[in-house]
Amino acid sequence: MPMNTRKIAIAGAATLGAAALAFSVVPADAQTTTTDAVSSARVAYSSTPVQAVKASVTDQLATTSVKVDAIEAKKAAAAAAAKKKAAAEAAAKAAAAKKKAAAAAAAKKAAAARKAQDAASRSAKRVAVKKTAAKSYANNLDGWIKHSLDIMKAKGIPGSYSGLHRNIIRESSGNPKAINNWDINAINGIPSKGLLQVIPPTFAAYHVAGTSWNIYDPVANITAAANYAADKYGTIDNVDSAY
Repeated sequence: MPMNTRKIAIAGAATLGAAALAFSVVPADAQTTTTDAVSSARVAYSSTPVQAVKASVTDQLATTSVKVDAIEAKKAAAAAAAKKKAAAEAAAKAAAAKKKAAAAAAAKKAAAARKAQDAASRSAKRVAVKKTAAKSYANNLDGWIKHSLDIMKAKGIPGSYSGLHRNIIRESSGNPKAINNWDINAINGIPSKGLLQVIPPTFAAYHVAGTSWNIYDPVANITAAANYAADKYGTIDNVDSAY
């Protein structure tokens, strides 16, 4: 027998043997057993796809779980970042408020200091004014001359203590009520009066503001006479006789 024929015969015998074995292990009802065998074979062949589907579903569930966890983690991170940002903003606001309060306190303190300084300055000025206003002079020839000299200095009228004193003694001997009733002025009806023997028209013409208009007032009389002498002779110090 050729080699190819033997191979076919062996294959056929093997096939028949397998078939006989299959029939020998099933129950007497050949039709039912054959159907069940076929069904069992189909279940056996379909088990692999079912396992693959189960694995796929499990993988999908695992992937979904990972995604949910990632979303939750992102939410938690966003919430933490928002909380941190809110805390930073609150801290910044608190710092700004503290800085503003400090600036306001400093401004208030500076204003109080300026107010106190201004008050002290005004007080000092008032004291200075009071001191100037409080200056007093003796009610005698020495006091009258000194008082007149202060007025003359303020008004720019030249003259010295000695010049005034010398002329006063010569003209009236220091009597503020002195009056000349015998010279030419008296004959003309305008006698000389006061410490420096000034006639009324001259007193009125050279009267110094701030002094009395009474020609017998010692300070007013001295100051007006010194003003006249400054205009006519340069200064009362240049007068040594009747003027």
